[in-house]
Formats: sequence, C-alpha cells, structure tokens
Amino acid sequence: MNYFNVGKIVNTQGLQGEMRVLSVTDFAEERFKKGAKLALFDDKDQFAMEVEIASHRKAKNFDIIKFKGMYHINDIEKYKGFSLKIAEENLTDLEDGEFYYHEIIGLDVYENDILIGQIKEILQPGANDVWVVKRKGKKDLLLPYIPPVVLNIDIPNNRVDVELLEGLDDEN
Repeated sequence: MNYFNVGKIVNTQGLQGEMRVLSVTDFAEERFKKGAKLALFDDKDQFAMEVEIASHRKAKNFDIIKFKGMYHINDIEKYKGFSLKIAEENLTDLEDGEFYYHEIIGLDVYENDILIGQIKEILQPGANDVWVVKRKGKKDLLLPYIPPVVLNIDIPNNRVDVELLEGLDDEN
C-alpha cells in the first residue's frame, strides 16, 4: 500500500495527549478532522500503526491533534519525530488543474522544449507554492507556481512547461 506524507509530529502540547504537527498538506482540515484515519511512521520511515484523530485545532503555525485512545502525555511522547501519512486509497479526487504534491515532485521541467531540471521539493512560503527544481551543474532553481511561469502540467508525460520570467534564473 502506498502512503503519502501529511505531517510530522514535532512535539507534545500540554499534558492531555495533544501533539504539535508540522503540516505538509493543503488539506489539513480534512486530514486531521475528528475520525480521520492516518498511519504513523517512525523516524526510519517504517510503518508503526494506524491512528484515528480524536481532535484537531490550529495554533500558530502548527496543527494540534490528539489520537483516539491516547489522552495523556505519557501515551504520545514516544511519537515525537514520527510522520503522519495517509493511505493512497483515502485520497480524495481533486478538481481539474489541482494536483497532489506527490504528483508534482519528480516531474521534468522544460522551457521551450529544453530540459531545465526536475522538481525535487515544494515549499510553502506564503501566497503561492514554490517548486525547487534540481538542475545539473547549476544551483537549484526556485520556481513560483503562478500562471505566467507555469504554462502546462502534464502528469501522464511527466512534464511541466514553464516560462522563466526575467530575474528568476540568476545563472543565465
């Protein structure tokens, strides 16, 4: 079964079994809602167990969650550093033009049919996502996911077509 990362437990929160999660999903409200089922993976990325969300709230830059049946800090302290993942079968269908991160990471990036590199990571600094493109012999390119730059995303052909606006590539 395939699993996809939705967050990482970075610390405990109080004494009542709550955990601080650094979310890496655009769907935190859905992924961490009461009753949602997620998988816990340890720091070696080995499946540990399935968990059910008992509660969720936002606090600053974190999602604060509690697992069903684990209501004390002693129950959850051992999970610090673990990843939370969703099973592929639990992913919801997206609208046209929307993509999951795992669909974007690994795509080849082209400008005018010339291969620039491959998307290795997606950052969320603010208003829009930024794709990190690994290039041969050059430093990584930070590519904003905005319409004038990203022209076409073709998942079946593992391809993204872009137009590098002036100032985006400081190595040219």
